[in-house]
Amino acid sequence: MIQHLEISDSDLRNKIKNAEICFGGNQKLKIYGTLKCSSGKRMKRENRVFFSSENEAVENSFRPCGHCMKTEYLKWKNGLI
Repeated sequence: MIQHLEISDSDLRNKIKNAEICFGGNQKLKIYGTLKCSSGKRMKRENRVFFSSENEAVENSFRPCGHCMKTEYLKWKNGLI
C-alpha cells in the first residue's frame, strides 16, 4: 500500500504506466476501486492510497467500491468474499 502523499506525481505516473499500481483506495473509508472511478478521483489526496493488486487491498481490510466494481461489491455485501 502506497500513500499518495508519500509518492511524487512522476513516480506515480511511472508506476501506473508499468502496471505496478492498478487500484486506488480511500484510507478513511477503507474502500478500493479502479483508477478511473469518478468517485475515487474526487477524494482528498491525504486519504488516497494505491495498491498493486486487488488481493493487496483485501489483505489491508478494504472493501470494493460500489460504483466502479459493482459485481465485486455485491459479492462482498452478500458475504461471499
